[in-house]
Amino acid sequence: MSAVSSRLPVFPWDKLEPYKATAAAHPDGIVDLSVGTPVDPVPAFVREALSAAADSPGYPTVWGTPALRDAIKGWLEKRLGARSVEHANVLPVVGSKELVAWLPTQLGLGAGDQVAFPSLAYPTYEIGARLCGAEPVVYGDDPTALDPARLKLLWLNSPSNPTGRVLAKDELVRIVAWAREHGVLVVSDECYLELGWEAEPVSVLHPDVCGGGFEGLVAVHSLSKRSNLAGYRAAFIAGDADVLGELLAIRKHGGMMTAAPVQAATVAALGDDTHVQEQRARYAARRRVLREALERHGFRIEHSEASLYLWATRDEDCWATVGHLAGLGILVAPGDFYGEAGARFVRVAFTATDERVEAAVKRLAR
Repeated sequence: MSAVSSRLPVFPWDKLEPYKATAAAHPDGIVDLSVGTPVDPVPAFVREALSAAADSPGYPTVWGTPALRDAIKGWLEKRLGARSVEHANVLPVVGSKELVAWLPTQLGLGAGDQVAFPSLAYPTYEIGARLCGAEPVVYGDDPTALDPARLKLLWLNSPSNPTGRVLAKDELVRIVAWAREHGVLVVSDECYLELGWEAEPVSVLHPDVCGGGFEGLVAVHSLSKRSNLAGYRAAFIAGDADVLGELLAIRKHGGMMTAAPVQAATVAALGDDTHVQEQRARYAARRRVLREALERHGFRIEHSEASLYLWATRDEDCWATVGHLAGLGILVAPGDFYGEAGARFVRVAFTATDERVEAAVKRLAR
C-alpha cells in the first residue's frame, strides 16, 4: 500500500462510475445531477475582463492587486454586512477546494491536533486533516459539545453541502462565543451564502455574530457557483488579520498565486449584482420543478433551504436509490459520500441545463 493510499480514503467519485455508465446508456442520454458543476455561461463582461488582462507576462502577487483587495473588501461590506474591513482581512486563493484541503497544513497543524467538521459534510474537510496528520473529528448538530482540549480548527458550513441546512444567527453567535472562549479557530465555509431559498444565510463576519471584530474567525467564499467561475478557480478568504497574515507568508513561499487575468475577472464579477440575480432565477426555476418531480416520484426532501442541492430520500440505502435513478438515466450523488449519517439519502444537484432538467422531470413522471 502506498503512503498516500494509507493516509487517504478512496476518491469517492470513482465509486460512481458504474452507475454513470448505466445512466449514460439511456436512449435520451444521461442527466447528470451528481457533481454540481455550473453549466451556464460565464457572464460576457467577466470574460471581457479576463481577456483584457490576458497580456500579463509578469508574476501575479499572492495577495492580489489592490483593485482585487478593494473589490473583496467592498463585497464583504455590501453583501455580508461586515464592518471595518481592511486589506489585511482578505486573501485571494486558488479555488476554495485547494484552501480547504491545505488549510490545516498551512496552519501548522499535525499529530495531536484535532480538526472538527459536521457529520454530514464536504469530504475535503476530512482530507485536509489527514494530509497534515491531524485527527479528524465529526460532530453532530452542536459543535460546542466537543472537547476543546486538542481542537485547533472547527469547520462550519452554512449553507451546508450536501444538506442545504442554514445555521441560524443565534446558533452562530453561540458557537463563535464558545470557540473564542476556548481558543479554537472557526473557519466558516460560506460558498453557497448567496443561494438561500427558504432561509437567509448569515456570515460569521456579520457584526451581529462576531461583535464587529474578526478575532478567531475566517470565512471562505467562492465565485464558482454565484458567477459560474468554477473553471477560473476564483475564491477568497476573509477574517482574522493575524491568521491571514500567517497564511499569506506561507502561500508566498509556496507560490500559491491566483492568475492575473483571473484576478481581473474576479474584480469585475464582485462589482456586479445583476448577473448573480439572473443566475439565482435560473437555479430557482430548476429547483422548483425538480423538487416537485422528486416528491411526486416518492421522495422526501429534508432541509434544502439553501445551496444548489436537494437532500432527498426514499428511506432506503442510498446506493439502491442511486441505482434506481441511474436506470432512468439520472445520476445523483449517494449520501454516504458526505458521512455515514447520509446513508439513506442522495444529493440531487440542480446545476444541469434547463433541457436536461426537463428530461429528468419527464423521466421521473413516468
